[in-house]
Amino acid sequence: MTPLQALLAFGAGLVVAVVTTPVGVSGAVFLLPVQLDLLRVPSPAVTPTNLLYNVVATPGALLRHHRTGALGGPLTRRLVAGTLPGVVAGTLLRVFLAPGDRVFRVLAAALLLAVGIWLCLRGRARPAPARELRGWVLTGLGAVVGIVGGVYGIGGGSLLGPILVGAGMSVAAVAPAALSATFVTSVAGVTTYGLVSLVVEGPVSPDWVIGLCCGAGGLLGGYLGARLQPHVPEAALRALLGVLAIGLAVTYLVQAARG
Repeated sequence: MTPLQALLAFGAGLVVAVVTTPVGVSGAVFLLPVQLDLLRVPSPAVTPTNLLYNVVATPGALLRHHRTGALGGPLTRRLVAGTLPGVVAGTLLRVFLAPGDRVFRVLAAALLLAVGIWLCLRGRARPAPARELRGWVLTGLGAVVGIVGGVYGIGGGSLLGPILVGAGMSVAAVAPAALSATFVTSVAGVTTYGLVSLVVEGPVSPDWVIGLCCGAGGLLGGYLGARLQPHVPEAALRALLGVLAIGLAVTYLVQAARG
């Protein structure tokens, strides 16, 4: 890896984390094009490399949320209860069944596009109380997102954030919970991929250098992004999350079209 590539990885992680952390998204999914097209990380190694980024990047934002007393709570526990087993299952699916990316990207794009447009149109609508979503629904959602995270290395916050906020939850409540679920999912995912790489040939383990460089940028960017959150109005955060969801949907459609 050249110094220029290391700087590119660090800078990409920094910029992505600053923009996405305030709404509870680590931003790993937006690093996929950078890692695949510019840094040439092979598949499926790009999946655990993205998860490694989450492991390194999210503690900065989590530390900030902990200091403000926003970390923890029932929402976090219910999401983690689902994402933890889900990511192990997703990892095994990715390695041993090697599902195609195209169908997933199209389906995820359709979901995120709908949620993103919904969030943008809601504007200043008052969020509904978080208790309207039952515990088993949150855990089940976490499990599905965990499986997706294990297969595609996106951590899950990019899906959990728009869905939960779109369901009426406050961004301030969703952001730390989604990031916590992303962190736990990513740690379990990297560990599982590392263990599987011991018995499977091919590029299964993460690219440690690229993952750590991206993560170092994300660590700084995540802390800065978490500091920005209290100073940005709720309506603006909702609009930002909606725009990110739409942007992610477009990214997925472009990648699916390329095959």
